[in-house]
Amino acid sequence: MSRSCSLLDAQNACNPCGKVVFFLHSIEGRVTLSKINKADIYEKNLNFLLGSGASYGLLPTLALRVKEKGSGKAHTVETLATKYEEDADFLAHLFSWYVHEVILPAAEYDPRNAVMNTAPQDAAVENYRQFLETILKILSKKSHKKRVNIFTTNYDGMIAHTAEALLRLGSYDFHLNDGTDGFVKRTLNARNFGRYFQDHGVFDRHSKSVPQVNLIELHGSVYWYKDGEKIEVSYDLDRSKRRISDVPLREDQDFFDGLLDDSFTDEDLNPPADVTFTQNEAFQKAYKALPIVNPTKWKFYETVFEEHYYQMLRLLSYELEKPDTVFIAFGFSFADEHILNLVKRSLSNPSLHMYVCCFDDSEKHSMEKRFLGFANVELIRIDGLLDFSAFNNEVFTTKPTSA
Repeated sequence: MSRSCSLLDAQNACNPCGKVVFFLHSIEGRVTLSKINKADIYEKNLNFLLGSGASYGLLPTLALRVKEKGSGKAHTVETLATKYEEDADFLAHLFSWYVHEVILPAAEYDPRNAVMNTAPQDAAVENYRQFLETILKILSKKSHKKRVNIFTTNYDGMIAHTAEALLRLGSYDFHLNDGTDGFVKRTLNARNFGRYFQDHGVFDRHSKSVPQVNLIELHGSVYWYKDGEKIEVSYDLDRSKRRISDVPLREDQDFFDGLLDDSFTDEDLNPPADVTFTQNEAFQKAYKALPIVNPTKWKFYETVFEEHYYQMLRLLSYELEKPDTVFIAFGFSFADEHILNLVKRSLSNPSLHMYVCCFDDSEKHSMEKRFLGFANVELIRIDGLLDFSAFNNEVFTTKPTSA
């Protein structure tokens, strides 16, 4: 960005017509955006990358409070798992916590029982609704290619649940494409993301594209099941809960509490030694059957799931290589090195424009380092914490800018 903050501030102040413009401010030297200009994304190939920050309230993030010995830096599940990846007993306890605290809530969440939701869950559901509605409003204004891709590393199915709720209300006419085909049994096929729907007149004298949201779940889903050499997708909530509940969970509360204790270091975590090899083996077998990416190396254990993972990474790469592409990342730490390196390679596309939403100043500094030297990456920061509510209300919104 070559213009100074003072000039831009003056331009923003002299905007009597209320047109939506970029608002910029400087945080310790680097100019950042605090709003995405609608005009810059309407006719673009629009793509999103959603991480765990989007589902905060429904699911915890992978952040822990236990510190790394020596550095004092807080661990995440992936950093702790990587440190102890040769210690099968430690990993069994850590992944048990992961299943119990992260995967199980995703499988147990039932949108049919909304009256039983907690306040954070209600807020998360509302955020997803607002996010999808904004996308659908943008698609309705596009003159062609009324499609958007949502890549997500979340496996909670919230995009699918929210789309179902909007379709039942009848307020929007659109198609959610989760990559499946079939009738009684629906299975994933990468080629399905290239299929689109059209409405035709009775005598085929006119046609129009149906707005479409492609849902690409990079790290798997609690609603996926291995079916031979294919992946079955079933939104049977009871089936999903049963599958996760079959994983033999640890009840090592002291170890679990230590993960969330900021007075602990990783060397203070001592899993109980009375777990037998047979118990560990039973846990590992059930855990590896889950269609969830393994946070140690961000890979699937199961070959069928892993093959689909790499197909979806290729799809992400193809989309980012297209001309006039916009890529908006929210709630994603870029800890997945496969995705980070792929995105960096794609940034050589001069017509790709990427927006990275930063939750706070600490994350902004981290993203500055990750994307140093890439002129087509804009960092998004606001005054205060940039959670999903703030993203929907202040950053990515079709609402007119207040005076």
